[in-house]
Amino acid sequence: MISPDIVLTFFITSVLLGISPGPDNIFVLTQSALRGRLAGIFVTLGLCTGLILHTLAVSFGVAAIFQTSALAFTVLKFAGAAYLLYLAWQAFRAPATGIHLGEGSGASGWELYRRGIIMNITNPKVSIFFLAFLPQFADPGRGSITVQMMLLGGLFILATLLVFGGIALLAGTIGRKLGQSAKAEKIMNRVAGTVFAALALKLATTQR
Repeated sequence: MISPDIVLTFFITSVLLGISPGPDNIFVLTQSALRGRLAGIFVTLGLCTGLILHTLAVSFGVAAIFQTSALAFTVLKFAGAAYLLYLAWQAFRAPATGIHLGEGSGASGWELYRRGIIMNITNPKVSIFFLAFLPQFADPGRGSITVQMMLLGGLFILATLLVFGGIALLAGTIGRKLGQSAKAEKIMNRVAGTVFAALALKLATTQR
């Protein structure tokens, strides 16, 4: 089993990685600011569900396919980029209502949860990151590597829930205040659309 000192080191590292600016936490931030704190929580839960799939993929060796197959990597990254461009298009087309943004306004909890899942699983870099990151904390002398990888993945998901949940609460509070202004809401939609487009470009140009 994994030793307590390894668990602590891994968890602290995971929290720091969660805080570092990246596509997922930026996604949570923009959705929370636009739609409210609850929306950000739903997106966070979706992203973490995606992380469960990445953890299972890495634990059972499936992620190696994306590391060795250029075609698989390319197909998945362009699918992710296309979805982000779709979200950007939606954000640019969204009308400014000029009313207080309600919790999860504009999309259902299921829709936001699904967005989080798609956003995460269509980024092949996550699986490759897990494939490189998790084994560093696993030790064959402490039992099944597969079990250790799954436990480490669970710790990473817990750290992500805490960090992204905090981002959702903070951004959602700010977004509620700004949502009372039609002009501010329009600006937030444009900013979100620009962020999604930039993330799509970054993902599309990512190399293995």
